[in-house]
Amino acid sequence: MAWVPAESAVEELMPRLLPVEPCDLTEGFDPSVPPRTPQEYLRRVQIEAAQCPDVVVAQIDPKKLKRKQSVNISLSGCQPAPEGYSPTLQWQQQQVAQFSTVRQNVNKHRSHWKSQQLDSNVTMATVTSVLEYLSNWFGERDFTPELGRWLYALLACLEKPLLPEAHSLIRQLARRCSEVRLLVDSKDDERVPALNLLICLVSRYFDQRDLADEPS
Repeated sequence: MAWVPAESAVEELMPRLLPVEPCDLTEGFDPSVPPRTPQEYLRRVQIEAAQCPDVVVAQIDPKKLKRKQSVNISLSGCQPAPEGYSPTLQWQQQQVAQFSTVRQNVNKHRSHWKSQQLDSNVTMATVTSVLEYLSNWFGERDFTPELGRWLYALLACLEKPLLPEAHSLIRQLARRCSEVRLLVDSKDDERVPALNLLICLVSRYFDQRDLADEPS
């Protein structure tokens, strides 16, 4: 087997992306002075890489590995609705049917937008990112009608099957809605139907049945 220089072997595994001429590692190197050109920056990266050891060994305490290690994953469902707050099964079925119609219209318009190259920036990653932002925001604040409209619109834009991240986010959303519902003083509060609606859509349309409200 032919001998391969160490530098060539490394470059075979990690091909060089930018053409950089070899630098003189003995030249003065002052890390406090910022590079003035892209070439100087790349040469500085070379120098810093050359100063790193070829092999690094982590110092691990074996006693710590013997301890039991566990990861807690929350699989809890929604908080049960207070007496008189839970929607009927018929109401939930009606909301799912109406939501399905809304999603069909969204998909129809989405096909048109794609043909016109108008939705190049509206990707599932964008929808998920906005949903994550609003879910985190909701986790620290009260529910508002404006927030409800945003969340409804984002759920209508989610494509099935759900990505794992979206799956986790909508479950988080339903649980938060159930927590806020517990704090509402009256079942006649306008927030109750909106919170029930979001829980209903997550649990019954997106098949997270363990989060569904028991019909009143």
